This record gives sequence, C-alpha cells and structure tokens, in this order.
Amino acid sequence: MESSTETASKNGAVIPESNRGRPRKARGPKPERGRKGLWDSVKQQKYLYFMSIPFVIWVFVFSYLPLWGWTMAFQNYKPAKSFSDQKWVGLNNFIELFQDERFYLVLRNTLAMSLMGIIFGFVVPIFFAILLNELRGMLLKRFVQTISYLPHFVSWVVVAGLVTKMLSIDGGIVNDILVALHIVDEPIQFMAKGSWFWYIVTASDIWKETGWNTIIYLAAITGIDQEQYEASRVDGASRWRQMWHITLPGIRSTIAVLFIMAIGHLVSNGFEKQFLLGNSLVTDYSEVLDLYALNYGINLGRFSYGTAIGIFNSLVSILLLFTANGIFKKLTKESIM
Repeated sequence: MESSTETASKNGAVIPESNRGRPRKARGPKPERGRKGLWDSVKQQKYLYFMSIPFVIWVFVFSYLPLWGWTMAFQNYKPAKSFSDQKWVGLNNFIELFQDERFYLVLRNTLAMSLMGIIFGFVVPIFFAILLNELRGMLLKRFVQTISYLPHFVSWVVVAGLVTKMLSIDGGIVNDILVALHIVDEPIQFMAKGSWFWYIVTASDIWKETGWNTIIYLAAITGIDQEQYEASRVDGASRWRQMWHITLPGIRSTIAVLFIMAIGHLVSNGFEKQFLLGNSLVTDYSEVLDLYALNYGINLGRFSYGTAIGIFNSLVSILLLFTANGIFKKLTKESIM
C-alpha cells in the first residue's frame, strides 16, 4: 500500500508523491574533475612555453637542420657542386665501410676504451661522492671538492702534455719511481707500446673527470631523508652499513639514468684523448671511429664516406640507448623515457 506522501520506484528508490507522473531527466556521466585540455594547459603555463622558445629554436637549428647533411652519405659528394647536382650512389659508402677490415679494428678500439671507461670511470665518481659526503669537517670537504673539480677545467692539450712528460723514459716521474723501487730494471716506453694505450687513456680520463662527475651524485645524496640516517644510528648501524643500505639505494635512480646515458655514448667517446695521446707507433690501438672518419673521410676529401661513418655511429648510439633503457626499465623500474 502506497504512502500518501511518497511511493517506491521499481528499483527500490523512494520518490516523493509530488514528483509522480513527471518525466525523469536522463543523467549523463559526471564530468571528471581536474582534467584539462591541452589548450588549457598551454594557457596556464604560457610563460614557461614562451621562455622555452629560444631553446627550441636553438635545438632545431643546430641539431635537426644539420640532419639534411645525411643525404651526403648516399651521394658521391663534391664540394664544387650543389646538392641537386650530386651523383647518387645509394648504399655504396656503407657497403665499403662494412667491407673495410680497418673499420672492425677501429670499432674494437672504440668499444674497448668505452667499456673500460664505463667500468672504471663510472664507478669511481659514485664512491668518491659517497666518501666526500662522509667527511665531517666542512673546510676539509670543500677543499677536497675544489681540488677534485679543477682538472675538469684543464684542456686535454695540457693533460696530454703532462701525461706524456710523466710517462717519458727520460726524466719521467713514473719511470723514475719504478726504477728506484727496483720494480723494473729499465724505463718502460709507455707511449710507444700499444698494449698500454687503453689504460693510459682510461686513467687520464678518470683523473680529469672524476671530481666533476661527483657533483650530480652529491646533489642526489643531499636529497636523501636525514631521518633514515638518524633511525639507523639509533639501531646501531655503522657508517658502512648506512652507506650500503641508505646512501646507495637513495641514489639508485640517478645511477640508473647516468648509466643509461653512458651506454648511449658507447661508440661515440670523442677523439681528443686518442688524437693527442696517440702516435704512429700505437695507431692500431689509438684509432677510434671519430678518428677513422677524420683520417679516411674528411682529410682525404671523402665527405660522403665520413658521413656514412657518422650515421653508423649515431644509429648504433640510439639503438644502445633504447636497449639499455628498456632493460633497466624491466629490471629496476628506472628509465629516462
């Protein structure tokens, strides 16, 4: 029996008697709060977008427009002719590149020095940053930081001169110490033996860049919650355990990002070090891809061949970057994209 003031609907809801017989309005889905369109987001951050315009133009002009020059790799490029008058040769330059035995020797040198740089040059700044963070004396800490940063600002020309002088067989401090300690009977010709070259380059790079590379890790360490250290001290954890269980996990994401980017540069480690420290006696160990492009491409006027080497370098770097990013994303949930 229906009440005089309200009646039950079919679905069990109570409807006032005054609303009986009136058509019910269809209710659509409620609009989601907090969702904004692209244009609304642009308007809200218009000043940030406006400030980024010069940098976008800079990147476009100096990073993307030069990609037009990649067409040279598919031509027999002659500087005296315009692009439209060049002779197209297809993939001939790439075929010649992969058929050259020298290319594989150079690729071996590049990968070997890059891997040594990653294994040693990537790990050393991490532990150096942790040790710097453990220094309690503020004055000593700043002094060590300043001293370690300075080599970064020294050009490779000066560094190469210092290394060459230190390893010289005539008055070189390294050979003098080895002979004085009776470790060797006669001075070692470090700069004339290819077997030493990779180690010399790696050690020089570590000495020059370790202090500078610690900056990012020190910044990441300062972002770790200090309450974790206080709680661990209350529990009786030593400083070594704090470093292993708090500091290292706290900078894991930073380590992952920088390692992924280092993998992307595996085949493009520059040529300054190799060019300045190398000589004709160690060419089979010192020549890397960039030097190969310079010697067999630009210096011989074979710009198309040099461009093909550069394209190979870039494509392999991109492939390594995406591969390393995918692997780290699955294993550690950390990635850069």
